[in-house]
Amino acid sequence: MMKNIPNVKLGIIAVSRDCFIISLSESRRAAIVKAYGNYTDLYECPVTVENEIDMLKAVEDVKKAGCNALCVFLGNFGPETPETLIAKNFDGPVMYAAAAEETQNNLIDGRGDAYCGVLNCSYNLGLRHLKAVIPEYPVGTADEVATMMKDFIPVARTLIGLSKLKVITFGPRPQDFFACNAPIKGLYDIGVEIQENSELDLLVSYKAHANDPRINDIIKEMEAEGGNAFPEMLPRMAQFELTLLDWAEKNKGAREYVVFANKCWPAFPEAFGFEPCYVNSRLASKGIPVACEVDIYGGLSEYIGTCVTGAPVTLLDINNSVPADMYNESIKGKFKYDYKLNDTFMGFHCGNTPMCRLAPESKPAVKYQLIQHRLLEPKDSKPDFTRGTLEGDLAAGDITFFRLHANADGQLEAYIAQGEVLPVATRSFGGIGVFAIPEMGRFYRHVLISKHYPHHGAVAFGHVGKALYTVFDYLGIPDIAYNKPAGQLYVDENPFA
Repeated sequence: MMKNIPNVKLGIIAVSRDCFIISLSESRRAAIVKAYGNYTDLYECPVTVENEIDMLKAVEDVKKAGCNALCVFLGNFGPETPETLIAKNFDGPVMYAAAAEETQNNLIDGRGDAYCGVLNCSYNLGLRHLKAVIPEYPVGTADEVATMMKDFIPVARTLIGLSKLKVITFGPRPQDFFACNAPIKGLYDIGVEIQENSELDLLVSYKAHANDPRINDIIKEMEAEGGNAFPEMLPRMAQFELTLLDWAEKNKGAREYVVFANKCWPAFPEAFGFEPCYVNSRLASKGIPVACEVDIYGGLSEYIGTCVTGAPVTLLDINNSVPADMYNESIKGKFKYDYKLNDTFMGFHCGNTPMCRLAPESKPAVKYQLIQHRLLEPKDSKPDFTRGTLEGDLAAGDITFFRLHANADGQLEAYIAQGEVLPVATRSFGGIGVFAIPEMGRFYRHVLISKHYPHHGAVAFGHVGKALYTVFDYLGIPDIAYNKPAGQLYVDENPFA
């Protein structure tokens, strides 16, 4: 169950230019509500706005109804001043949409001119420096506007979540992982708070949770989902899960939602007695991402993906190339899109991906961190405190690989690339999958490398690039990169290569 993201209650307010027929806006608003169909998360404001007094009444009405997001609907030309003041006076994301004309047989009293009205609306929003979501083509029939509103829901959920989010961190980034650069001004620029803590703070709190009476309940949850490969480890991991949950509750302060970015190696497993990956995966499945290696913007990106999809996400290294023999045997010519070898790569992390995102046929289980075992435990010994990773191949299906990030100069930038996890056995370790993204090789070189992105990317399960782009655009991210199709050159791409 996702516990750490907002519920959206959407309101719709119709506006009407006073020299147009008000009933045109009202009847068109009613048709949208009927087309929307789900009345549990949509409130129809009875006040049609023609002037500033109407605007104040309408905003007060939707606030009393508990709305935290709005669609302002131009059923006719619309009054540009009061309709834009709605966005100024309402505390939440606002979308603007407009009515298409309905029939050639009613273009006198039945003509609304909202197509023209959107231009004035947009101009006035710009004059007032007000943010709003305007769909790609914001003029439509009742069914089309209802669809725009449904597309707005995940965007609104994300924007509301970010406005009430705190990122909590433990420990500095591990040595040689400074690639996950995290200048925090970018967080403040988009309204996100941050609290940075020491690993010692976490260890002290963890020890204070010894013998917590709730530990047995967490152990039962872990056993029920198949996380009991090392039964003697479960009390420690359950104790750690409660430590993080309690820390979030006690430290979120004025914020409603929390995401973590925690140091997980090299000192962590020896000090705590286990790897934190499995616990991190469980919290991610509940809507509380825990980013690896104190990747603050990785955790932020995970939270954005969680809000957009309303479902668990993961954070992975853009890790290794797919061997040519694997490509030739299992990928080449076998899928709807004819992927080239350099369209493919493997995404990996030690074991933070939620169980529900791993393929059952790969027999996911709690195991040990092979690399950390080599580094931290005696050679040829049985794994001890390096146990605690959740390992298996990622389930096949559509994905969106993305990241919102503050670069080395502190400027916010983002990328989005849609693709899929292929149903190909990885024959490797960790939480890992074979990914395929059209024109990934060029994207890798001319976005990820050229723009100096780190190795971590968030993975949302599904194609949600449209919503992510809208969110990043609303937040004012000046550079939103994507994987350009063949024939469209990147700025720095050699045309003779």
